[in-house]
Amino acid sequence: QGQFVESGGGLVLAGGSLRLSCAAVLHEFDTFVMGWFRQAPGKDREFVSAISVRGRNTFYSENVRGRFTVSRDDDKMTLYLQMNSLKPEDTAVYYCARKIAVTPGIYDRLYEYDSWGQGTQVTVSS
Repeated sequence: QGQFVESGGGLVLAGGSLRLSCAAVLHEFDTFVMGWFRQAPGKDREFVSAISVRGRNTFYSENVRGRFTVSRDDDKMTLYLQMNSLKPEDTAVYYCARKIAVTPGIYDRLYEYDSWGQGTQVTVSS
């Protein structure tokens, strides 16, 4: 636990943008697939996006595809999530985590990730 620190959340109007960051404190950052998840009040935590080792491949939920972009900078040991065209339904606490299960082609299983950060709140007002 506590291997990542998320930041960049805030309050934004619908249609606006935010860029989330996830700074790693573990030295093996570049060897893991990394993921973003979110949890809205009263709802389960859900998959948002993932990025493969070295950033060769990216994956998105249907809810955010075309609006969000995930990236990573292994030299800075940081994961990013650029969120554009934000909607009120994007309001949630956003978390990053590392994928510890080797399941090629599958990226949305919550239980395959660990070392969750504390999350960063994103609020989109209409």
